[in-house]
Amino acid sequence: MEEREQREGRLPNEVVETYRRPRVQRLPGEQVFTYRRPMPLDAELARAVLPVCGQGPNRKPDAPQLRRRRRRGLWIFLACFVGIVVLAAVSLLLERRLGPILGDSFEQYYDELPVRENSGEITIPLWAGEGNSSLTVAAEHGETVTAQEIYQQVNPAVVMVLAQLEDGTSVGTGVIFSSDGYILTNYHVLEGGSRCWVVLDTGYQCSAWYVAGDEDHDLAILKVDETELPTAEFGDSDLLTVGDQVYAIGNPLGVELRGTLTDGIVSAIDRDVMVDGRVMTLIQTNAALNSGNSGGPLINAYGQVVGINVIKMTSEYSNVEGLGFAIPSASLERIVNDLLTWGESQPEPQLGVTVLQAGVEISEGTWGLEVIEVTAGSAAAEAGIQEGDYLLSANGEPLRSSRDLLRVRRHCYVGDELPVVLWRDGQRIEVVLRL
Repeated sequence: MEEREQREGRLPNEVVETYRRPRVQRLPGEQVFTYRRPMPLDAELARAVLPVCGQGPNRKPDAPQLRRRRRRGLWIFLACFVGIVVLAAVSLLLERRLGPILGDSFEQYYDELPVRENSGEITIPLWAGEGNSSLTVAAEHGETVTAQEIYQQVNPAVVMVLAQLEDGTSVGTGVIFSSDGYILTNYHVLEGGSRCWVVLDTGYQCSAWYVAGDEDHDLAILKVDETELPTAEFGDSDLLTVGDQVYAIGNPLGVELRGTLTDGIVSAIDRDVMVDGRVMTLIQTNAALNSGNSGGPLINAYGQVVGINVIKMTSEYSNVEGLGFAIPSASLERIVNDLLTWGESQPEPQLGVTVLQAGVEISEGTWGLEVIEVTAGSAAAEAGIQEGDYLLSANGEPLRSSRDLLRVRRHCYVGDELPVVLWRDGQRIEVVLRL
C-alpha cells in the first residue's frame, strides 16, 4: 500500500497531497540480487582511456562556450594522438613477437617434462648384439579401417620412451618396427640421455639400448632385448594427398595420458620447415600433437604408419592449434636401414637437374618431366641432358611428377649408375647418370 501525506502548499489555503511508496519488506534470510547492464566495450574503453573533465570536489565553474569548444577540440586532438601512438606501439610489439611464428622457424621442442630443450651427447649404453632387421615401406595398402580398428592394430606396437637426463627425464614415443625389439623414435627425445627405458602398451617396462641416430633427420633407433613383439606396418607417404584422414598415437604430456589416439587430416605435403637452422621436409597435419608425442606414429586410413611425429608449432604469446608435423615414411626406409647397416645415414646423390613439379603429357599415354635447368659438371650434364628435354623414366620407373624422381633418387647411392629415358625433338634417348 502507498502512504499518503498532506502538507501546506505555497499558495494560501493550498493543500498538497504527496504519495510515498513504502520500502519493500524482505523476508528473513531472503537474498536479493541486482544486475547492472554492462557498458558497451567501446564505452568502457573510452572511459578507461580518455580523461573525464569537470568532476571531483575541486570542480571549477564552467568556462564560456567558446573556451569549452576549444578545450574539447584539444582533448579530441590529444586522444587521437595518443591512440595513434598506442596503435603504433602495439603493431610493433606484435610484429616482433609474432614475426617468427608466422614463418617456418621453430626454436624449441616441447617434448620433455619439464618443458625445455634437450642438449648434449647421447650416452645411453650401446647395443652390442647382432641383428639383420630392416625397415620396409609397403608400396600398397588394403581397405580403409575404422579408428577403433586402427587403435587395436597399431597401439600394441607403440611404446613410451623415457630417457634419463642430467637434471630430469625426457618423455617421448616410439614405434616397434621389428619383432626382435628395434624401435624408431626421435633423436631429440634421447639427446642428453644417459639411460633409457621403454614401456609397452601392456605396462611392461624394460631397459633399452641405443643403436644409432641421425641428428639432422631427427631419428634414432633403440633396441630392447625381447622377442615376438608386435610391429607396425609402414606405408608409403608419397601416396598421401591433402585432406586424407590420419591418426596419431602417443603419450601427450607424459606418463598419465600414454596411449592417446587423436585424429585429423593431412594439411600439407612436402612442407619445408626450418628447425634449429636446418630445413626438414615434413607432412603437416592438424591431428592433435603435444609434448610427449614426438617419435610416435602418424597413421593413414589403412592402419599404416606414414610418418613419425616430430614437432608442433607453438607460441609463447598466443594459442596455436592444429599445426603438427611428421617425418614422411618415404624418407624413413633409406635413413633407418643406413643406420642399421653403417651406424650413420649416407647422403643422397645429386642428379644435377631441375624439373617442373608436374609432368606433361607429351603424346597419348606418354608423360615426362620438363627439364628447366642443368647444373654444370653434374651427373645430368655429363650424361648429356639438356634444358628443354623431358625425362620419361628413371631406373625403369615412369615419371609423372617430381615426387616420382625423388622416390627413385632415395634408393640410389654415390657411385651408382642411374638409367634415364628422355624425350628430345620427338625422339626417345637413353642415357646413364653416373652418380
